[in-house]
Amino acid sequence: MGKFVLGAVLALTLGAGTAFAEVPKPAAQAWSFNGVFGTFDRAALRRGLQVYTEVCAACHSLSLVYYRHLQSVGFSEEEIKTLAREFEVEDGPNDDGEMFTRPAKPTDPFASPFPNAQAARAANAGALPPDLSVMTKARKGGEDYLHAVLVGYRDEVPAGVEVMEGLFFNEYFSGQQIAMPPPLADGAVEYADGTKATVQQMSMDVVTFLAWAAEPTLEDRKRLGIKTLLFLLVLTAMLYALKRKIWSDVH
Repeated sequence: MGKFVLGAVLALTLGAGTAFAEVPKPAAQAWSFNGVFGTFDRAALRRGLQVYTEVCAACHSLSLVYYRHLQSVGFSEEEIKTLAREFEVEDGPNDDGEMFTRPAKPTDPFASPFPNAQAARAANAGALPPDLSVMTKARKGGEDYLHAVLVGYRDEVPAGVEVMEGLFFNEYFSGQQIAMPPPLADGAVEYADGTKATVQQMSMDVVTFLAWAAEPTLEDRKRLGIKTLLFLLVLTAMLYALKRKIWSDVH
């Protein structure tokens, strides 16, 4: 997905004479999971998972999410097993005291693209690609901001803005210069459900998936909240009726 950390560091080291365009506020998007009764769009989640595994997973881990968690949003046990087997994870030690690799299991967290942080830095010009498990919670603006950054790359740079070598102009990123190359391009994936894979569509889908990854119990929490409110309303009505009954003979 990108090198947010490196981009931020380099943006802070830009010379004082470098001009910046005004960073616009990300537009609010119509996320299906917003609101008291909002839920995750299952089709968008599946597409978002596909974008993550085929694009983002090359650099970014999802270490706090386990494959088995996908069962809560409609994935069958066999689908989860098939997905997990596509990735290798380190395990061990074996009887000889050595570590070994094996196909991932549903009980494993999502496989990391690198064996350790040093390897990740070495492969990304010294930057450590952030884990995306709670990225929608870690950035101000949440889902709207992440979506804006993913679609905010511009080939034309505003007048007076000088983009440093190795960086890319992004309208919504802090400092507007980011080390992450544009991760999405029209047709970058071929959706299994036939949806046209535009940059806009892929961004909405993968951010929906990351929103679920950051809070997979969101729907359960909302259902519990609604049940609690209904219980309190009924209890309040019963207590009010009881109070009226008890004090009905008092004048």
